[in-house]
Amino acid sequence: MTTVLLVDDEPAIHRFLCPSLSAEGYVVASAKDGREALSLAAGQAPDVVILDLGLPDIDGKVVLQRLRAWSDVPVVILSARDREAEKIEALDLGADDFVNKPFGVGELLARVRAALRKHRPGRAAPSVIGVGRCRIDLAAHRVTQDGEEIRLTRREFDLLALLARNAGTVLTHRQLLTAVWGPSHAGDTQYLRVYVGQIRQKLGATEEHPVIVTEPGIGYRLADME
Repeated sequence: MTTVLLVDDEPAIHRFLCPSLSAEGYVVASAKDGREALSLAAGQAPDVVILDLGLPDIDGKVVLQRLRAWSDVPVVILSARDREAEKIEALDLGADDFVNKPFGVGELLARVRAALRKHRPGRAAPSVIGVGRCRIDLAAHRVTQDGEEIRLTRREFDLLALLARNAGTVLTHRQLLTAVWGPSHAGDTQYLRVYVGQIRQKLGATEEHPVIVTEPGIGYRLADME
C-alpha cells in the first residue's frame, strides 16, 4: 500500500482531503505541525509527503530542509503564500512540485501520482518520453513529431531532455540555467525564455498543447506525458 503523509495545520484540509486520498487507495497519515511531520516521516517512511508551508511551529521550508537531510521521499508543497520567492526556495530545497491554495483535489492527486512515478523504486527510467505528438529519445539524442525528426540545437535538446528526465516536476529557472549553461549563468532567465520559445516553435506547440509548461515566476515543467 502507498502511504501519503499529509502535513497541514488546517482541520478543514484534513477533513476533505483525507477521504479523497483514501478513495484513491492511499493509506493516509496526518500531521498538524512540523515536529509531528518529521516524527511520522521517520517512523512510518511514507511514500509521498504533501506539505503545507505555513505550519504553526516550524516553517514548512525548514521541515523540508530537515527531511532532505536523510530522505529523498517525494514532496508536494501546498502553499497559500503569494511570494514566488518562497516557492522557488522550496523547490530549490528539494520539493518535487507545488500546488497553490485554494486548489482542486483532482489537480493535487495528479501531482501526487506524478511525484510517485518519478520516485518509484526499482523502475528503470524510460529512454523515450512522449508528450502529445512528440517523442524525446534521450539515449539517441533525437526528437521526432509524428515520425518526422525535429532538428534541435545541442542546448535546445539538453534543455528539453532535462525537463523530460524530470517529467512531472517543476524545475526552477536557477536549476535549469545551472544545469544547462553552468553556475555563471544562474541568473540569465532571458536565456530560458528564448530557448523555450525556440523549442515550442520547432515543435509546433499551441496554447492547448504547450509541450513545456510555464510556471510564472518560478520555472518550467514538461507538459503531462501520455
